[in-house]
Amino acid sequence: MSTRDVKINQRGAFIAALIASLVFALCFVGGIVTHLSAGQRWVAADNRPLPVFWEAWDLVAESFYGEIPSPRERTYGAIRGMLALLEDPYTIFLEPQPSNLERDRLAGAYGGIGVDLWRNLDGEMVMSPYPDSPAELAGVWSGDILLAIDGQALGDATVDDTRSILRGEVGTEVSLTLSRPPAPPFDLAVTRAQIRIPSVTYRILEQDPSIGYIHITGFTERTPEEAELALDSLLSEGAISLILDLRDNGGGLLSPAVDVASLLLDGGVVLYENRRGDEQTTLRARSGGIAADTPLAVLVNRSTASAAEIVAGAIQARDRGAMIGVPTYGKGSVQLIYSLSDGSALHVTSAVWLLPNHQPIGADGLTPDILIDRTESSEDNQLESAIQHLQLSE
Repeated sequence: MSTRDVKINQRGAFIAALIASLVFALCFVGGIVTHLSAGQRWVAADNRPLPVFWEAWDLVAESFYGEIPSPRERTYGAIRGMLALLEDPYTIFLEPQPSNLERDRLAGAYGGIGVDLWRNLDGEMVMSPYPDSPAELAGVWSGDILLAIDGQALGDATVDDTRSILRGEVGTEVSLTLSRPPAPPFDLAVTRAQIRIPSVTYRILEQDPSIGYIHITGFTERTPEEAELALDSLLSEGAISLILDLRDNGGGLLSPAVDVASLLLDGGVVLYENRRGDEQTTLRARSGGIAADTPLAVLVNRSTASAAEIVAGAIQARDRGAMIGVPTYGKGSVQLIYSLSDGSALHVTSAVWLLPNHQPIGADGLTPDILIDRTESSEDNQLESAIQHLQLSE
């Protein structure tokens, strides 16, 4: 996710100081302490005494009736407690497994076998292979029950646990034990390959063949390339106007979001970043966007957030296209992601965003030009509103 990304994997001076001063302050949880003798103070690895803290922990360790959590659990709990003092919902700690899954999602690709997983009502782990995936090519059928991986029974492993186990280095092999009644359970070897996670879908609308529809579900490293291919295809198929659907787009990486905005704008400001110490950075679109002159409407909803709000807000603030739907989520801050030594990750809010008109994205989100809520009927009335708006604007 470039130093301008919403989420950046790096170790900066700030996080070094944060971890050194706070995590070391809690380093008992990892065992990095010296207990000199009974009744003496515990001392952190850098020899800074923490009398009240260690006094309290000694009492807990000596007197607590229940089971004491493991060192790792205590470490993670201590970090979460420390971050809670900041009172910022976006400065968070992720354990290694969800951190790895998030990294794969933001990269837009991962080494794996290409299956969807879920638990059915009986608690069984059901598999459905992606088309042309290693799993499908090896013989996995939709509806197969996964019993074990490399001979280890799944037991009560969660879906995320199982996804994490199935992912691995491209070219390595994993053995699946499957159930496919009425046949007896059997083993199937699958070789991992690179699995791409598409973030862009598109089509020419049946309602009006002159309108191209492009839906972006999140901003990953691969999104700009996917979006450019989609726009190229739609314009070559005769689209003379476009609908950009950012509904249910929770954001992602900032640099890809700016790159996508560059496809729809002809240069100019996309956003400003305000950092600590009144430092401001201006991020601009490149000139000559492939669809910079194509009439445009943008669909948003309450789950349009973060980098998606930047794209929608820049288009609205620049009078480039109408925003249609309901107010967005309201997340106008930048998080850096720092990878920690055990594979966990720390998200730290480092800046706030301002739109090209210097307006912040407040907690109430962005207000659409055309307010229309989604009905419960099968018809997408927000999409229909966007179609009508473009037709009337011709």
